[in-house]
Amino acid sequence: MTSISTYIEQNRDRFLEELFELIRIPSVSAKQENIPDMIRAAEFLKDSLEKAGASKAKIFPTAGNPVVYAEKLISPKLPTVLVYGHYDVQPAEPLDLWKSPPFEPEVRDGRIWARGADDDKGQLFMHVKAFEFMTGTGTLPCNVKFMIEGEEETGSASLEKFCRDNKKMLAADVILISDTTMVAPDLPSITSGLRGLSYMQVEVTGPDHDLHSGIYGGAVVNPCNVLCDMIASLKDRNGHITIPGFYDDVLTVSRKERNEMAKRPFDREKYMKSIGVDDLGGEKGYTDLERTGIRPTLDINGIWGGFTGEGTKTILPSKAFAKISMRLVPDQNAEKTASLFSDYFLSIAPRGVNVKVEYLHGGEAYVSPLDTPEYQAAAMAVEESFGKKPIPVRSGGSIPIVSTFEKILGIKSILMGFGLDTDAIHSPNENYPLFNLFKGIETIPLFYSHYARLKK
Repeated sequence: MTSISTYIEQNRDRFLEELFELIRIPSVSAKQENIPDMIRAAEFLKDSLEKAGASKAKIFPTAGNPVVYAEKLISPKLPTVLVYGHYDVQPAEPLDLWKSPPFEPEVRDGRIWARGADDDKGQLFMHVKAFEFMTGTGTLPCNVKFMIEGEEETGSASLEKFCRDNKKMLAADVILISDTTMVAPDLPSITSGLRGLSYMQVEVTGPDHDLHSGIYGGAVVNPCNVLCDMIASLKDRNGHITIPGFYDDVLTVSRKERNEMAKRPFDREKYMKSIGVDDLGGEKGYTDLERTGIRPTLDINGIWGGFTGEGTKTILPSKAFAKISMRLVPDQNAEKTASLFSDYFLSIAPRGVNVKVEYLHGGEAYVSPLDTPEYQAAAMAVEESFGKKPIPVRSGGSIPIVSTFEKILGIKSILMGFGLDTDAIHSPNENYPLFNLFKGIETIPLFYSHYARLKK
């Protein structure tokens, strides 16, 4: 029987070309003009899953972008794994910072460079090819279902209803997701927790049109100045968020667990060098890793207003805007946090401007128990593939729909990701190491094997 490593070696070039076909589709969910591309990406995945061995594959329309569903059911006596992923990607702008066109994948220095190379087309593609291997060699030990959406990068607005409407079809024992990172190829890890998210947009309006900054400056309140002052007041000098009630529901992590987290290797100098900074900062009283794993945050994701073009234009702008995200921890609630933010932000607005606050999307934090058959199967698979026992890591990132899965479908998720922090997801020059891509394909069948055995 052909081994997975031999199968990968025999099909390496084909795997890359098929992945590149998917990456070349600019499925940016944030842009309405890309809707035809979203449909193309969904159709590509449906066809790919059928070719890989799915006995049923279908595209389900939603109020937004379509959901791809596929299944291979062997026996009702076997456990069922539901694979989740997303085919939509982040916008590629600013385009001038890319070293190669974002939707023309290239292999350089052992990495695939393109938007979606890691998040999540590359990682999702690993599951399709691992599935292909198992069906083609008759080694699939579990029932498998796929649910692949096209709105993850914009908040998964349609997926909750899809899950409610198709709860019976989606019934499974575990959800398997590869949309996270590991510490390093020589230090494998499994994501055991995710932070939640509450994402806001604010708008500050002053005069009803842009004004001459010489004639009106000094007398009329400037919305850009006001917005900067308001945002600056959301944190104190210790990095503590000043919104009343913000920390009321934050789950305090015990000193014992913090000590366990501290055993994770962390090279501060190397970390800073990798992102081009000479110092780090954050909430006082916590380590760098704790700040990104077990503590909530508030960050400006974008801020704009007035004249931003080349050259000069001396105006006092009519409007100023900002997008602000708050990463949440157990037991914070996204909507409650959004309400706290809105109430406080409106309360600190000075006279002379009007302020509008909008809650764009969000979701709750998620923690995966480490003593379940699902997690143990993932840990065994990673250890067998990488030769080292994986470290459980609480990620600072968010996949808001994961907590929704547990709430609606009643299924726990295993976050077995193969990305790296250096993959620049959401940024120019996103990339994904070929080693991780092929190692992921090699590891996934091991999860199925161990899981089927542990669930007997």
